[in-house]
Amino acid sequence: MVEQSIRLTYPPSLLKTPIIYQLIRRYDITVNILRAQLSPEQGWLVIHLSGEEGMVNDAIAWLKAQGIQVDHHSK
Repeated sequence: MVEQSIRLTYPPSLLKTPIIYQLIRRYDITVNILRAQLSPEQGWLVIHLSGEEGMVNDAIAWLKAQGIQVDHHSK
């Protein structure tokens, strides 16, 4: 089991897309939203992921493939 905190920065085109919902449905991981700021022009989230290492890595790769900037976030 691994745990990781990451910051997601959304492009304007994805702000109305249920990314976190899709992430939870696709991967067997736990997602906890730690901080968020969304506006019509931009958005970012800091989330904590926990689960099997392969699933967490796959989830991060999927987020990047959706066009979301993913940065590691220190606690």
